[in-house]
Amino acid sequence: MNNKRIAIVGAGVAGISLAILATKQGHQVSLYERDTEVSSMGAGVTLWPNAMFVLQQLGLEKEIKQFGGAPLHMRQFNLQGVQQTEFNIEEVNAVSGYSSVTILRRDLMRILARALEDLGVNIHFNRTMTATDIDGLKQEFDLVVGADGRMNSVVRQSLYTDKLLPCYQGFINIIGISQLDEKYLNNTIHDFRDTNERFGIVPVNKGECYWAAGWSTKIDKGRTLISWYQEMQQRFLTWPNPVQKVLQSYEKSSLKLIFVHDLDPLPYWHCDNVLIIGDAAHAPLPTSGQGACQALEDAWHLARGLAKNDRLEKILNDFYQQRIAKTTATQNIGRQLAKQIFTNSSVAQSSVAGISARQLSEFWMQGLERKQI
Repeated sequence: MNNKRIAIVGAGVAGISLAILATKQGHQVSLYERDTEVSSMGAGVTLWPNAMFVLQQLGLEKEIKQFGGAPLHMRQFNLQGVQQTEFNIEEVNAVSGYSSVTILRRDLMRILARALEDLGVNIHFNRTMTATDIDGLKQEFDLVVGADGRMNSVVRQSLYTDKLLPCYQGFINIIGISQLDEKYLNNTIHDFRDTNERFGIVPVNKGECYWAAGWSTKIDKGRTLISWYQEMQQRFLTWPNPVQKVLQSYEKSSLKLIFVHDLDPLPYWHCDNVLIIGDAAHAPLPTSGQGACQALEDAWHLARGLAKNDRLEKILNDFYQQRIAKTTATQNIGRQLAKQIFTNSSVAQSSVAGISARQLSEFWMQGLERKQI
């Protein structure tokens, strides 16, 4: 195999996962991060079977399960707390052959960062990149990979002459982490919905859960965070008991306001020896449930391509062709569900409850072969 010098910009899920896989293959990896530490932006993630497949390849499945939760069901409720639908997560796990795990993002990132450190790879922190920096990396490295996020990807912008702006999808999420007696959730993901509003609660373990309060609104960056948090408390004041409980017990430091954006599908992800992956390439809405999962898939597929003795141009072309249909479908699913929830749509609100376990498993596991890289 022709070992390469690879620069990765962004130490998120995609960037660190790729760094681990590429280092194990013998490539020389340098990882750059704009922040002063590994980011744990986001309260938590659900790692569906396709993500757990990749984490198994990374050798991290056991540790992820140790710190995560094992949800049994996903249930949707109305404003009165009456159950509308139920999806059996255990069934889709059985069909796919892999577990589904819920985990706090800070735990996921800590596990990934430690695995990279164990390989002797240091992250270069506090390295804010400019277009000039990317040009320099292009000359110094065989491959430059942008895994620098959906909102301000310098690497993505270096690929396009016109400024590419993420698309605001008309709603916000306020996310957080709470302690909640396990009797309220019973290993079940709770999805409460009303017109233009949604409150989701995801159990992890030891009474921890993460949650997101969402509603349709215009962007108003002139408002203080306190006023947004006060509006959240007022909006969900009369919602069912689990919602009240998490709003009474959240970690103040975990609260974050997000004006939710995504990307339109892009016509290409690379030029010459520069490539974008993860949210920089195809950020889906959180309603897709697949952001971290698709980032992990990107890392695995790209590493498989790099293991071949093909020309770099062919590897990067093949990577795009292999990934674009699935990531676009994920983006579209997220947008359709968000439109149903956060607009005055006359279309009946849907959920995964209307999809069979086999159908969902086939989509999630598409392109993933059960063998080591």
